[in-house]
Amino acid sequence: MIKTLYVRVVLTFLAVIIIALLGATLLGGALFEQDLDDLQHNEMRTAAENIIRVYEEATVKDLDRFMGSIGPLTTYPIRVYDDTGQMKSYLGANRPDKFEIPPKLVQQVLSGEIYQANEKDDKVFVGFPFQFGEKPYAMFLLTSSKNEGMILSLFLTVLLLVLLIGSVCILFAAGYLVKPLKALTRATKRLAKGDFDVAVKVMRKDEIGALAQSFNEMAFELKQVETMRRDFVSNVSHEIQSPLTSISGFARALKNDKLVKEEQSRDRYLDIIVTESERLSRLSDNLLKLASLESEHHPFAASTFHLDEQLRQVAVACEPQWSAKHIQLDLRLPDAINITADADQLRQVWLNLLGNAIKFTPEGGQISIRLLEQRGTLTVAISDTGPGIAPEELSRIFDRFYKADRSRSSSGSGLGLAIVKKIVVLHQGDIEANSEAGRGTTMTVTLPSLPPLQ
Repeated sequence: MIKTLYVRVVLTFLAVIIIALLGATLLGGALFEQDLDDLQHNEMRTAAENIIRVYEEATVKDLDRFMGSIGPLTTYPIRVYDDTGQMKSYLGANRPDKFEIPPKLVQQVLSGEIYQANEKDDKVFVGFPFQFGEKPYAMFLLTSSKNEGMILSLFLTVLLLVLLIGSVCILFAAGYLVKPLKALTRATKRLAKGDFDVAVKVMRKDEIGALAQSFNEMAFELKQVETMRRDFVSNVSHEIQSPLTSISGFARALKNDKLVKEEQSRDRYLDIIVTESERLSRLSDNLLKLASLESEHHPFAASTFHLDEQLRQVAVACEPQWSAKHIQLDLRLPDAINITADADQLRQVWLNLLGNAIKFTPEGGQISIRLLEQRGTLTVAISDTGPGIAPEELSRIFDRFYKADRSRSSSGSGLGLAIVKKIVVLHQGDIEANSEAGRGTTMTVTLPSLPPLQ
């Protein structure tokens, strides 16, 4: 069984070259058969004419001796017939063909006609009349097998040399072709074992080079995914461990009457346990929500509603938060702007974005919400006057558990913007963050007004 690509390449090449040579031979023979026959006819006719001319110019006293001396000078066998039909062969440089010339043709030449075989004849020969003394004779030149054998031997030798040289060349060429594939195989095995620090160095611009480049990109992406997975596990563990530690610590303190003697301290400890439990519950809820959004089976309940009215309702729901910080909320919402989407999911988007804006906007700051409709596209921009986000962090704020300013966002889980991003993408929309340190942040959400394909 052929198992290696190297052997397959070599054998495939050999099969192709053999088929190509045989096909070329048959096709070439068919195309040039007539030309070769015509060339042989002309050569035989010329040779016969030269023999007759030499015979006529010379004083021949012994015909048999003359023909015997002429025979070795030509590659074509000579046959001489007298008027009684008796034949004598002069072999020349070849053994005579066993082909029998029909008596009718012999008589035709003896009568003074020149004969040349036509295309339908199996054998190529020519016949010329001449006289010796007072008697008529017919001289025939038969086809020579020497030239054909030499040509055939030369052709077969060339074929064998082509096959041999081609085989040697394909051995090296196949090794050159298969070498990067072997490197890819080794790299793939390393990748399968979890070694993502692998790269295939193939400096080629052909399909194999493109494959190696794609493999390197895949390895890099897998490394990124693995890094994200580890970070995710680490972040989840950290986010869960922190409230669990608080809950466990204060619960143990409550059990110890010596540590908690006053009712006021007991109530404060219980409040901390409740707060941390709620934080843990929100984290669990956000994780489940994000996992559901990333699955292909998340429910999508599309309905048509007024987007401007939903934004107003979200602003009212968050009023206790922004009014407590004396934040000025500026709403610029045109009336009756319809959208077909999942209302609950979009409400989650506005709550998360507005909640972040309120969290990072200082006392007495300003938040603005703008809605714009243009050519079937709706744009919602939520801007704040907070500290802003550093440029190097803008590209990562939508990653899970990423916190641009951990000192200011210790109460958050880092999942809010990841959920927002996923919901917007599910609605075939886009979200963009624009920020400048010290000048606030603007979150711009672009959504189609028509229902997305699900």
